[in-house]
Amino acid sequence: MKLDLSLNESEKILKKTASDFVKDNVPKLVVQKLQETDTGTTPDIWRKMADLGWLGIIIPEKYGGHGLTLQNAGVLMEALGMGPVPGPFFSSSVLASQIILEGGSEAQKKSVLPAVAEGKEVLTLAFTEPAFSWEPSGVTTTATKTGHDYILDGVKLFVMDAAAATHLIIAARTGQEPGAISLFLVDSKTPGISIRRLGGFMAGRSFEVKLDAVKVPGEALMGEEGRGWEPLKKAIDKSIPVLCAYKVGGCQAVYDMCLTYSQQRVQFGQKIGRFQYVAGMVIEQFNLLEAARWTTAEALWKADTDRDMKESVHVTKAVTSDAYWQTVTIGHQVISGVSFSKEHELTFHLRASRALYHYLGDPSYHRWKLAKALV
Repeated sequence: MKLDLSLNESEKILKKTASDFVKDNVPKLVVQKLQETDTGTTPDIWRKMADLGWLGIIIPEKYGGHGLTLQNAGVLMEALGMGPVPGPFFSSSVLASQIILEGGSEAQKKSVLPAVAEGKEVLTLAFTEPAFSWEPSGVTTTATKTGHDYILDGVKLFVMDAAAATHLIIAARTGQEPGAISLFLVDSKTPGISIRRLGGFMAGRSFEVKLDAVKVPGEALMGEEGRGWEPLKKAIDKSIPVLCAYKVGGCQAVYDMCLTYSQQRVQFGQKIGRFQYVAGMVIEQFNLLEAARWTTAEALWKADTDRDMKESVHVTKAVTSDAYWQTVTIGHQVISGVSFSKEHELTFHLRASRALYHYLGDPSYHRWKLAKALV
């Protein structure tokens, strides 16, 4: 199978449907309100996404989903990123679903994935802690076995969409070795779990999750004890390009916004796009957008065709995180004062680009991982 960067007919239809959905259901004022909520969505919007089949887009048909490719999910995420549409779609329907597929038991797949596809259950990953590392050595939360049950103790930080989640996939240490990590699928209402939204304009919907002697049954364990890191890492690597597609959509929206503004705004008797400095900034945005788009497309293609993607996933995450951040920063220079108001669309992307910059690893982390992969 050769790399084909053009959209096929079904992907064009999906992109058109998603774009229309964003325009009709998540316009500017709705995005502004949703960014302030803990869940980032509404029951009505979530139900409509479920009815469209999006919540089960990568879930195999035998588990109640549509079994589409990661490239299909990328097309959808790019359209949502244009909003940028907030909510737990990626956390639940992409990352968490991929973790269940890679590391869950057959019973867990049959019981959880159909509920995710129908929108009845929402999942998210609770991995990072106060030391903030995406390596297994950074996990200090413990899972102590007592008879048939486990007792979880620890603190998780920067857990995306925790308030919207009905269940948490919790990474906990069950051995002294650095990689002795186990995954547990836990009801978010279990006694001993407390969830608090982290403050800050650009923190996004990230939360602190405290686990105080949380008792879970043995059936909550995903896969084998102490062997959760490999399926988790595989799921994260497959999911990262889909998240990057969302950032590509954000870059596209900001670039379009600034290009239009430069063609319409008149200063000193001419449109500001005629000034070399402004034109240079818009061109830089275009370059960043294209770099993000094609590195993401390559990583999605490799993931779907089972090619070695250990370098591509790190390149993609580093490039798109930087691209989204810089494109927005340049956008504020192009549009200037008004763009810093909370009501302006560019501010929506400012918050999204900053909140997602570190999620699943910041550019410096992925460059370090890339260096290790190359040598």
